[in-house]
Formats: sequence, structure tokens, C-alpha cells
Amino acid sequence: MLNIHPYLNFPGNTLEAFQFYKSVFGGEFSMIMRFRDTAEATRVSAEHLDKIMHIALPIGQSVLMATDALQEMGHHLKTGNNFHISINPDNKQEAERIFSELSDGGQMAVPFQKETWGEYFGMFTDKFGINWMVSCIEE
Repeated sequence: MLNIHPYLNFPGNTLEAFQFYKSVFGGEFSMIMRFRDTAEATRVSAEHLDKIMHIALPIGQSVLMATDALQEMGHHLKTGNNFHISINPDNKQEAERIFSELSDGGQMAVPFQKETWGEYFGMFTDKFGINWMVSCIEE
């Protein structure tokens, strides 16, 4: 089953925002990953190592996810680029097809490839200016 989830970008206050969302929607975080715990740790200043690389809060059948989009990592947040639509197809073949078709005519940010956390992942802005992420577990 294809799942679509919102992925939000924050300027360093992701944990605060997600504690608020958790107070509204309930539940527990299914993942909290800090920059210090990833391969990206070498690209982040010491003061930002405890910022959020990835957080996930299940809400019903969906998952609200986010990151601290740090300027030192090349992010420049403004209204309109502070979110992505995240798609999680069931298999790599479908993920590659969706990634290829949706990114056609758009701007590539991260090519679809196997990442250090074990999933295939890619990120782009489509030709209409919408930000997308596609990820899947290889099966």
C-alpha cells in the first residue's frame, strides 16, 4: 500500500514543535534521531549536534515527520519550502518509477540511492515547485 506523509522543515525548533503536536494528537514518537547519531555529524557544528535529523509521530494511519533544516547544511527556509510530501512505496521498483516520473522536469536535490540508514531514498522539487521525498526498504 502506498503511503503519503507530510515532512516538515523547521529552523532549529523541531523538538519543540513536535512536543506540541504530540500534546494535541497524543501517541509516542516512533523515532527521534539527532545529527550526532548520523553520518551527517561531521557536517554539523558542535552546537547543532543535538538538533533533530529526523523525528516521526504516528497520527492515525499517517506519520508526521520533520527535521531541523540547518543553514550550515545549505537549507534556507521560507514559506513554501518548509515541507515535503514523503512517499513510501511498497518496493524499490515502484519507488524508482515514481521518483523518475515525478522528478522529470524538476530539480534534483538527492538522487534515489541506498542511504546509510538502510533505505533507498531520494529528494527533489517537481516542475511545479512541490518538494518530494521517496523512500523504501529494499525487498
